[in-house]
Amino acid sequence: MDPVHKALLRTHRLELSGQLLVSDTIVPFLYQEDVLTDAHVEAIESQPNNRQKSLKLLELLPSRGPRAFSAFLRSLDDFSWVRDRLLLELQTEPGPGAGPGPTDTRQLPDSVLQKVPSDRDLSRLAVRLGSAWDAVLMDLGLSAEDLFRCRSDNPLSVHAAVLAGLVQWRRCQGRAATVQRLLQSLEAADVHLSVLEDVLMS
Repeated sequence: MDPVHKALLRTHRLELSGQLLVSDTIVPFLYQEDVLTDAHVEAIESQPNNRQKSLKLLELLPSRGPRAFSAFLRSLDDFSWVRDRLLLELQTEPGPGAGPGPTDTRQLPDSVLQKVPSDRDLSRLAVRLGSAWDAVLMDLGLSAEDLFRCRSDNPLSVHAAVLAGLVQWRRCQGRAATVQRLLQSLEAADVHLSVLEDVLMS
């Protein structure tokens, strides 16, 4: 889920939990759309009251992938005023003067996009990837066996394991191992692109 959407749900968490009746239509819709699993539905429905059920749903949603927020909005047919308010708030963000700056990754110059990242770039990226690192490396073309080897060769340091995988990708791809290719894999793994922006510009 996009960090902006996560922040919006977090900001309105208590307010939403007091307005939504999630059991009737919202949870069934999200289950139907494969946003929630059987285990998620059970965890929500086991809560003692509606507010707790709503809070549980809002706790689970941010980790349910890039489709979760739009599916949640579609589930709010019976609560259209809530949906309209969320959409209005999204349209008014970011605040005045906070538009994309010159370092917006989607507006990076071609010379940066086509650059092969340095050891320093890859090391800084390895620190920032968090739990999504294996999804990013697999999208870059590493196999499950490659990931296992990175882990087993670096059992005491996640950073070293991730860096080993990124270096292996760069070695295998050569000049095709570009910043633009990294951006594609970050997007595919639902990692906010500002992660790479921080690496390149700081």
